[in-house]
Amino acid sequence: MNITVKDLLDAGVHFGHQLKRWNPKSKPYVYDNRHGISIIDLEKTYDLLEKASVAVEEVISKGKQILLVGTKRQAQEPIRELAAATSMPFCVNRWMGGCLTNHETVATSLAKYKKFLKMEDDGSLDKLPGKEGAAIKRQMSRMKRNFEGMLNLQGIPGALFVIDSHNEAIAIAEANRLKIPVIALVDSNSDPSLINFPIPGNDDSTKSIRIIVDVILEAIQSGASKRVEAPTRRKDITPVTHEPDFIDQEDEPEITLPEGYEETDFDDRRPRTDEVKKVEEPTVVAESKPVAVEPGPEAAKPVAEEPSVKVEESKAEEPAEEKEETTKEEPKKS
Repeated sequence: MNITVKDLLDAGVHFGHQLKRWNPKSKPYVYDNRHGISIIDLEKTYDLLEKASVAVEEVISKGKQILLVGTKRQAQEPIRELAAATSMPFCVNRWMGGCLTNHETVATSLAKYKKFLKMEDDGSLDKLPGKEGAAIKRQMSRMKRNFEGMLNLQGIPGALFVIDSHNEAIAIAEANRLKIPVIALVDSNSDPSLINFPIPGNDDSTKSIRIIVDVILEAIQSGASKRVEAPTRRKDITPVTHEPDFIDQEDEPEITLPEGYEETDFDDRRPRTDEVKKVEEPTVVAESKPVAVEPGPEAAKPVAEEPSVKVEESKAEEPAEEKEETTKEEPKKS
Protein backbone atom coordinates (compact mmCIF):
# COMPACT_ATOMS: atom_id res chain seq x y z
CA MET A 1 0.00 0.00 0.00
CA ASN A 2 1.08 3.52 -0.77
CA ILE A 3 -0.56 5.08 2.29
CA THR A 4 0.44 5.46 5.91
CA VAL A 5 -1.39 5.78 9.21
CA LYS A 6 -0.95 9.56 9.00
CA ASP A 7 -2.81 9.57 5.66
CA LEU A 8 -5.68 7.74 7.32
CA LEU A 9 -5.67 10.26 10.13
CA ASP A 10 -5.73 13.21 7.71
CA ALA A 11 -8.69 11.67 5.87
CA GLY A 12 -10.68 11.38 9.09
CA VAL A 13 -10.94 7.59 9.01
CA HIS A 14 -10.67 7.48 12.83
CA PHE A 15 -14.02 9.18 13.47
CA GLY A 16 -16.76 6.78 14.53
CA HIS A 17 -20.42 7.20 15.48
CA GLN A 18 -21.92 8.54 18.67
CA LEU A 19 -21.77 6.35 21.74
CA LYS A 20 -25.52 5.83 21.78
CA ARG A 21 -25.31 4.23 18.31
CA TRP A 22 -22.22 2.06 18.76
CA ASN A 23 -22.26 -1.70 18.45
CA PRO A 24 -20.59 -3.56 21.37
CA LYS A 25 -19.06 -6.05 18.91
CA SER A 26 -16.95 -3.22 17.46
CA LYS A 27 -15.20 -2.66 20.78
CA PRO A 28 -11.92 -4.40 19.74
CA TYR A 29 -11.43 -1.74 17.06
CA VAL A 30 -12.33 1.32 19.18
CA TYR A 31 -9.37 3.18 20.64
CA ASP A 32 -11.20 5.67 22.92
CA ASN A 33 -14.28 7.83 23.29
CA ARG A 34 -13.97 11.62 22.95
CA HIS A 35 -16.87 14.05 23.42
CA GLY A 36 -19.41 11.26 23.03
CA ILE A 37 -17.86 9.95 19.77
CA SER A 38 -16.02 6.68 19.29
CA ILE A 39 -12.42 6.95 18.09
CA ILE A 40 -11.27 4.06 15.91
CA ASP A 41 -7.79 2.60 16.32
CA LEU A 42 -6.02 3.43 13.05
CA GLU A 43 -3.18 0.97 13.60
CA LYS A 44 -5.68 -1.88 13.52
CA THR A 45 -7.39 -0.24 10.56
CA TYR A 46 -4.09 -0.13 8.67
CA ASP A 47 -3.34 -3.82 9.37
CA LEU A 48 -6.83 -4.97 8.40
CA LEU A 49 -6.81 -2.79 5.28
CA GLU A 50 -3.58 -4.46 4.21
CA LYS A 51 -5.14 -7.93 4.71
CA ALA A 52 -8.21 -6.86 2.73
CA SER A 53 -6.07 -5.60 -0.16
CA VAL A 54 -4.24 -8.95 -0.28
CA ALA A 55 -7.59 -10.77 -0.37
CA VAL A 56 -8.82 -8.57 -3.22
CA GLU A 57 -5.61 -9.13 -5.16
CA GLU A 58 -5.95 -12.89 -4.74
CA VAL A 59 -9.56 -12.93 -5.96
CA ILE A 60 -8.75 -10.87 -9.04
CA SER A 61 -5.67 -12.95 -9.85
CA LYS A 62 -7.94 -16.03 -10.11
CA GLY A 63 -10.00 -14.34 -12.81
CA LYS A 64 -13.06 -13.68 -10.64
CA GLN A 65 -15.12 -10.52 -10.29
CA ILE A 66 -15.78 -8.35 -7.24
CA LEU A 67 -19.22 -6.82 -6.87
CA LEU A 68 -18.95 -3.24 -5.56
CA VAL A 69 -21.85 -2.15 -3.36
CA GLY A 70 -22.42 1.36 -2.02
CA THR A 71 -25.96 2.70 -2.13
CA LYS A 72 -25.60 5.59 0.34
CA ARG A 73 -25.15 9.07 -1.10
CA GLN A 74 -21.54 9.54 0.06
CA ALA A 75 -20.45 6.23 -1.49
CA GLN A 76 -22.15 6.40 -4.90
CA GLU A 77 -19.60 8.55 -6.72
CA PRO A 78 -16.46 6.76 -5.38
CA ILE A 79 -17.98 3.38 -6.25
CA ARG A 80 -18.83 4.56 -9.79
CA GLU A 81 -15.27 5.78 -10.30
CA LEU A 82 -13.84 2.52 -8.98
CA ALA A 83 -16.10 0.48 -11.27
CA ALA A 84 -15.21 2.62 -14.29
CA ALA A 85 -11.48 2.18 -13.65
CA THR A 86 -11.65 -1.59 -13.12
CA SER A 87 -14.67 -2.70 -15.24
CA MET A 88 -16.22 -4.37 -12.22
CA PRO A 89 -19.99 -4.73 -11.64
CA PHE A 90 -21.46 -2.32 -9.08
CA CYS A 91 -24.67 -1.40 -7.32
CA VAL A 92 -25.23 2.21 -6.24
CA ASN A 93 -29.02 2.74 -6.37
CA ARG A 94 -30.83 -0.04 -4.55
CA TRP A 95 -29.86 -3.55 -3.65
CA MET A 96 -32.35 -5.97 -5.15
CA GLY A 97 -33.25 -8.74 -2.74
CA GLY A 98 -32.21 -12.09 -4.16
CA CYS A 99 -29.56 -10.66 -6.46
CA LEU A 100 -27.17 -13.40 -5.28
CA THR A 101 -29.41 -16.10 -3.79
CA ASN A 102 -31.89 -15.92 -6.69
CA HIS A 103 -29.36 -15.20 -9.39
CA GLU A 104 -31.17 -17.18 -12.13
CA THR A 105 -34.19 -14.86 -12.02
CA VAL A 106 -31.96 -11.79 -11.93
CA ALA A 107 -29.99 -13.11 -14.91
CA THR A 108 -33.25 -13.45 -16.86
CA SER A 109 -34.15 -9.82 -16.09
CA LEU A 110 -30.64 -8.72 -17.10
CA ALA A 111 -30.99 -10.51 -20.43
CA LYS A 112 -34.32 -8.78 -21.00
CA TYR A 113 -32.79 -5.38 -20.20
CA LYS A 114 -29.92 -6.03 -22.62
CA LYS A 115 -32.47 -6.91 -25.31
CA PHE A 116 -34.28 -3.60 -24.77
CA LEU A 117 -30.99 -1.69 -24.95
CA LYS A 118 -30.15 -3.41 -28.23
CA MET A 119 -33.58 -2.47 -29.61
CA GLU A 120 -32.97 1.13 -28.58
CA ASP A 121 -29.57 1.22 -30.29
CA ASP A 122 -30.67 -0.23 -33.65
CA GLY A 123 -33.83 1.91 -33.74
CA SER A 124 -36.32 -0.97 -33.69
CA LEU A 125 -37.84 0.39 -30.46
CA ASP A 126 -39.03 3.54 -32.23
CA LYS A 127 -40.77 1.46 -34.91
CA LEU A 128 -43.09 -0.20 -32.38
CA PRO A 129 -46.65 1.08 -31.85
CA GLY A 130 -47.02 4.02 -29.48
CA LYS A 131 -48.44 2.21 -26.44
CA GLU A 132 -46.08 -0.77 -26.72
CA GLY A 133 -43.01 1.43 -27.14
CA ALA A 134 -44.00 3.65 -24.19
CA ALA A 135 -44.52 0.60 -21.95
CA ILE A 136 -41.08 -0.73 -22.83
CA LYS A 137 -39.46 2.64 -22.12
CA ARG A 138 -41.08 2.83 -18.68
CA GLN A 139 -39.87 -0.68 -17.95
CA MET A 140 -36.36 0.26 -19.10
CA SER A 141 -36.27 3.24 -16.73
CA ARG A 142 -37.03 0.94 -13.78
CA MET A 143 -34.49 -1.61 -14.94
CA LYS A 144 -31.85 1.08 -15.26
CA ARG A 145 -32.14 1.96 -11.58
CA ASN A 146 -31.82 -1.68 -10.57
CA PHE A 147 -29.33 -3.04 -13.13
CA GLU A 148 -27.31 0.03 -14.00
CA GLY A 149 -23.94 -1.46 -13.06
CA MET A 150 -24.68 -5.19 -13.35
CA LEU A 151 -24.70 -5.57 -17.12
CA ASN A 152 -21.21 -7.08 -17.06
CA LEU A 153 -21.90 -9.36 -14.09
CA GLN A 154 -20.77 -12.87 -15.03
CA GLY A 155 -22.50 -15.27 -12.67
CA ILE A 156 -21.83 -15.29 -8.95
CA PRO A 157 -19.03 -12.85 -8.02
CA GLY A 158 -15.86 -13.99 -6.31
CA ALA A 159 -16.18 -11.41 -3.51
CA LEU A 160 -18.23 -8.44 -2.30
CA PHE A 161 -16.83 -5.01 -1.49
CA VAL A 162 -19.28 -3.00 0.63
CA ILE A 163 -19.33 0.54 1.94
CA ASP A 164 -21.29 0.75 5.22
CA SER A 165 -22.05 -2.83 6.23
CA HIS A 166 -24.88 -1.64 8.48
CA ASN A 167 -26.75 -0.11 5.55
CA GLU A 168 -26.10 -3.09 3.22
CA ALA A 169 -27.19 -5.81 5.66
CA ILE A 170 -29.29 -7.69 3.06
CA ALA A 171 -26.41 -7.94 0.58
CA ILE A 172 -24.07 -9.20 3.30
CA ALA A 173 -26.64 -11.76 4.47
CA GLU A 174 -26.98 -13.16 0.93
CA ALA A 175 -23.21 -13.32 0.52
CA ASN A 176 -22.81 -15.14 3.84
CA ARG A 177 -25.45 -17.67 2.82
CA LEU A 178 -23.55 -18.42 -0.38
CA LYS A 179 -20.20 -18.30 1.44
CA ILE A 180 -18.94 -15.40 -0.67
CA PRO A 181 -16.09 -13.44 0.98
CA VAL A 182 -17.15 -9.96 2.09
CA ILE A 183 -14.77 -7.00 2.32
CA ALA A 184 -16.46 -4.03 3.98
CA LEU A 185 -15.79 -0.66 5.52
CA VAL A 186 -17.14 -1.11 9.06
CA ASP A 187 -18.04 1.79 11.34
CA SER A 188 -18.56 1.67 15.10
CA ASN A 189 -22.30 1.05 14.65
CA SER A 190 -21.82 -2.17 12.62
CA ASP A 191 -21.24 -5.81 13.49
CA PRO A 192 -17.76 -6.79 12.23
CA SER A 193 -18.33 -10.48 13.00
CA LEU A 194 -20.45 -10.81 9.82
CA ILE A 195 -17.57 -9.62 7.62
CA ASN A 196 -14.73 -11.81 6.41
CA PHE A 197 -12.33 -8.88 5.96
CA PRO A 198 -13.56 -5.89 8.02
CA ILE A 199 -11.94 -2.48 7.60
CA PRO A 200 -12.74 -0.33 10.67
CA GLY A 201 -13.23 3.27 9.64
CA ASN A 202 -15.50 6.19 9.01
CA ASP A 203 -18.11 5.32 6.37
CA ASP A 204 -19.95 8.67 6.43
CA SER A 205 -17.21 10.89 5.01
CA THR A 206 -16.52 11.00 1.28
CA LYS A 207 -12.83 11.70 1.91
CA SER A 208 -12.54 8.67 4.18
CA ILE A 209 -14.34 6.46 1.67
CA ARG A 210 -12.12 7.62 -1.19
CA ILE A 211 -8.86 6.73 0.54
CA ILE A 212 -10.14 3.20 1.19
CA VAL A 213 -11.42 2.91 -2.39
CA ASP A 214 -7.99 3.98 -3.71
CA VAL A 215 -6.33 1.12 -1.84
CA ILE A 216 -8.87 -1.36 -3.26
CA LEU A 217 -8.27 0.05 -6.75
CA GLU A 218 -4.55 -0.51 -6.38
CA ALA A 219 -5.16 -4.09 -5.22
CA ILE A 220 -7.47 -4.83 -8.18
CA GLN A 221 -4.93 -3.49 -10.68
CA SER A 222 -2.16 -5.50 -9.04
CA GLY A 223 -4.25 -8.66 -9.14
CA ALA A 224 -5.16 -8.10 -12.79
CA SER A 225 -1.47 -7.90 -13.69
CA LYS A 226 -0.84 -11.24 -11.98
CA ARG A 227 -3.79 -12.95 -13.57
CA VAL A 228 -2.83 -16.17 -15.29
CA GLU A 229 -5.54 -17.81 -17.31
CA ALA A 230 -5.59 -21.57 -16.96
CA PRO A 231 -5.31 -23.50 -20.25
CA THR A 232 -8.61 -24.82 -21.49
CA ARG A 233 -8.95 -28.59 -21.34
CA ARG A 234 -10.80 -30.39 -24.08
CA LYS A 235 -13.73 -32.40 -22.80
CA ASP A 236 -13.40 -35.13 -25.43
CA ILE A 237 -9.88 -36.07 -24.29
CA THR A 238 -9.39 -38.08 -21.13
CA PRO A 239 -6.07 -37.76 -19.36
CA VAL A 240 -3.79 -40.80 -19.55
CA THR A 241 -2.85 -42.19 -16.18
CA HIS A 242 0.25 -44.33 -15.90
CA GLU A 243 0.35 -47.01 -13.26
CA PRO A 244 3.39 -46.64 -11.02
CA ASP A 245 6.04 -49.28 -11.35
CA PHE A 246 6.76 -50.35 -7.80
CA ILE A 247 9.26 -53.06 -8.79
CA ASP A 248 12.73 -52.04 -9.76
CA GLN A 249 13.87 -54.24 -12.62
CA GLU A 250 17.46 -54.03 -11.49
CA ASP A 251 16.57 -55.63 -8.16
CA GLU A 252 14.75 -58.62 -9.72
CA PRO A 253 16.65 -61.92 -9.18
CA GLU A 254 17.82 -63.89 -12.19
CA ILE A 255 15.92 -67.17 -12.70
CA THR A 256 17.52 -70.13 -14.49
CA LEU A 257 15.09 -72.51 -16.16
CA PRO A 258 15.72 -76.28 -16.43
CA GLU A 259 16.61 -77.79 -19.75
CA GLY A 260 13.72 -78.37 -22.12
CA TYR A 261 11.58 -75.49 -20.74
CA GLU A 262 11.04 -72.06 -22.05
CA GLU A 263 10.15 -68.86 -20.23
CA THR A 264 6.72 -68.75 -21.83
CA ASP A 265 5.81 -72.11 -20.29
CA PHE A 266 5.58 -70.46 -16.86
CA ASP A 267 3.66 -67.37 -17.97
CA ASP A 268 -0.07 -67.87 -17.54
CA ARG A 269 -0.81 -64.74 -19.46
CA ARG A 270 0.83 -66.06 -22.67
CA PRO A 271 -0.22 -69.17 -24.62
CA ARG A 272 2.24 -72.01 -24.69
CA THR A 273 4.46 -72.69 -27.67
CA ASP A 274 2.53 -75.77 -28.78
CA GLU A 275 -0.76 -73.83 -28.60
CA VAL A 276 0.80 -71.00 -30.56
CA LYS A 277 1.90 -73.42 -33.23
CA LYS A 278 -1.59 -74.89 -33.44
CA VAL A 279 -3.07 -71.46 -33.84
CA GLU A 280 -0.43 -70.23 -36.23
CA GLU A 281 -0.63 -73.33 -38.47
CA PRO A 282 -4.24 -73.57 -39.62
CA THR A 283 -5.35 -76.76 -41.29
CA VAL A 284 -5.45 -76.41 -45.05
CA VAL A 285 -8.25 -78.29 -46.79
CA ALA A 286 -7.18 -79.59 -50.17
CA GLU A 287 -9.54 -78.77 -52.95
CA SER A 288 -11.05 -81.93 -54.43
CA LYS A 289 -10.61 -82.16 -58.16
CA PRO A 290 -13.33 -83.78 -60.23
CA VAL A 291 -12.41 -87.41 -61.17
CA ALA A 292 -13.45 -88.70 -64.56
CA VAL A 293 -15.26 -92.03 -64.22
CA GLU A 294 -15.50 -94.34 -67.23
CA PRO A 295 -19.02 -95.51 -67.86
CA GLY A 296 -19.42 -99.29 -67.34
CA PRO A 297 -22.07 -101.67 -68.55
CA GLU A 298 -24.25 -101.04 -65.51
CA ALA A 299 -24.02 -97.28 -65.86
CA ALA A 300 -25.66 -97.48 -69.27
CA LYS A 301 -28.94 -98.55 -67.72
CA PRO A 302 -31.12 -95.66 -66.64
CA VAL A 303 -31.56 -95.45 -62.91
CA ALA A 304 -35.05 -94.07 -63.16
CA GLU A 305 -36.40 -97.38 -64.62
CA GLU A 306 -36.15 -99.32 -61.35
CA PRO A 307 -39.09 -97.67 -59.58
CA SER A 308 -41.23 -98.27 -62.66
CA VAL A 309 -40.46 -102.00 -62.58
CA LYS A 310 -41.44 -102.22 -58.96
CA VAL A 311 -44.66 -100.38 -59.63
CA GLU A 312 -45.50 -102.80 -62.46
CA GLU A 313 -44.79 -105.79 -60.23
CA SER A 314 -47.03 -104.41 -57.52
CA LYS A 315 -49.77 -103.87 -60.11
CA ALA A 316 -49.35 -107.44 -61.33
CA GLU A 317 -49.66 -108.82 -57.84
CA GLU A 318 -52.90 -107.01 -57.09
CA PRO A 319 -55.12 -108.93 -59.56
CA ALA A 320 -53.68 -112.23 -58.37
CA GLU A 321 -54.77 -111.43 -54.87
CA GLU A 322 -58.23 -110.45 -56.10
CA LYS A 323 -58.56 -113.81 -57.92
CA GLU A 324 -57.71 -115.70 -54.78
CA GLU A 325 -60.42 -113.81 -52.88
CA THR A 326 -63.02 -114.59 -55.52
CA THR A 327 -62.15 -118.31 -55.51
CA LYS A 328 -62.60 -118.35 -51.78
CA GLU A 329 -65.99 -116.69 -51.98
CA GLU A 330 -67.41 -118.96 -54.71
CA PRO A 331 -68.03 -122.12 -52.58
CA LYS A 332 -70.17 -120.00 -50.23
CA LYS A 333 -72.62 -119.25 -53.10
CA SER A 334 -73.10 -122.98 -53.93
